[in-house]
Parts: sequence; C-alpha cells; structure tokens
Amino acid sequence: MKKLILGAVALTAFTTATFAQKGKTVSLFDGKTTKGWHSYLQKDAGAWSVVDGALQLDPKAPHPADLVTDGEYENYELKIDWKIAEGGNSGIIFGVKEDSTFHATYNTGIEMQVLDNEKAEDNKKPNHLAGSLYDMIAAPKNAAKPAGQWNKVVLRKDNGHLTFWLNGKEVVNVQMGSPEWQELINNSKFKNWKDFAKYPKGHIALQNHGAVVAFKNISIKQL
Repeated sequence: MKKLILGAVALTAFTTATFAQKGKTVSLFDGKTTKGWHSYLQKDAGAWSVVDGALQLDPKAPHPADLVTDGEYENYELKIDWKIAEGGNSGIIFGVKEDSTFHATYNTGIEMQVLDNEKAEDNKKPNHLAGSLYDMIAAPKNAAKPAGQWNKVVLRKDNGHLTFWLNGKEVVNVQMGSPEWQELINNSKFKNWKDFAKYPKGHIALQNHGAVVAFKNISIKQL
C-alpha cells in the first residue's frame, strides 16, 4: 500500500510539473551561448555562433546547416526577432521532424519566410516575401523592414491554427487540415511532398540559405 501511495504522489508531482510549463513564457536563447540549439542532424551549433547578443549564421563556415531547438513543441506562441543581410534569404521553420530520413528541415517543416524583399533573388512571388507562409500565403510587402534592420515576429500555433504577425501586423491566419489549407497545399510546391506538415510536434529551425542572418529575443509560451 505504501508503494502505491508513493507512486501516486510521484505521479501527481510529475503531472503538476508538466502542466506548470503551460502558459509560462520561457527563453529559448540566453543571448550568450548556443545552449539549447544544435545544427540539424549534428551534435553542435556548427556554423552558428553568438554575435552581439544574437544567434548568427556564418554561411562560409564548413558544412553550414539549419539551427534547430533541442526540444520539440506542438502548441505554442513563439516570439523572435530577425535581421537579414542585403540580398539575403532565410526562414523560421517549425514542425520539423529531425531524422536522417529527411535531408533538410523543410522536408517536414512549415516555413515563415525571412527575406530581403528588395534585393533577394526569391522576391518574385508574393507568397515568397518576408512574413509569408512560404509558397502558400503571401504577406504584404511593406510588413518587413529593410535589410539590416530588426524585424519582430510572433508565430502562434494552436491545435493547428496558424497565426503570424510581423512587426505588429497580422500577415497569416489559417487552420491546418481545413479545405482552405488543402487548397493551399495543392497549389504549392509541396503538393506531392508526403511528409510536409505531417508532424504536429516538432523542432523549430532557423534556416541556412547562404546569407548572413541573425536572430535574437527568442522566447516561447506553450499553450
């Protein structure tokens, strides 16, 4: 009987600790180290380091890859600031399944585009501009600040409902799995990607796309 009671107490303590995390905003980046992050399918941060209080990619470093959270998340509100070099391209990718079966984070993850809207090569389609749900829903061109300036993102994922804000402006609002969502998929490059957006819980990634890009003030509130 004593063992059963102790087991129940332990379970209660674990359950309480688990639920205590919900609704609490926690930092994902301490501003000083890469603790809590690693390059995709690698053991350390690789080409990413901390520069002036931000996680910054050196695209010329050996074997640059996307940087991903150590943890996985399902329902949350993510806040993050980003700054891109002139002509640069990057992204915030989420719902990432880290597995050697998939060579890149975008095989499974959904992307909020990070881009220099003025001079990046990939600025020809509206749904490729900064703040867009990449290749699916276009963000207004004027939502992003010019290259070299900091942009503020709020990305909310709640039971498949995606809402993006860029610099205080709502730019995306859609329910995953809805008829609208399926139509967006069917009209995108992801139409025949069988593993795209299929994992409700996954890592959050900062994309290497060959340009200097920096991220800071990264926090998450689990819903």
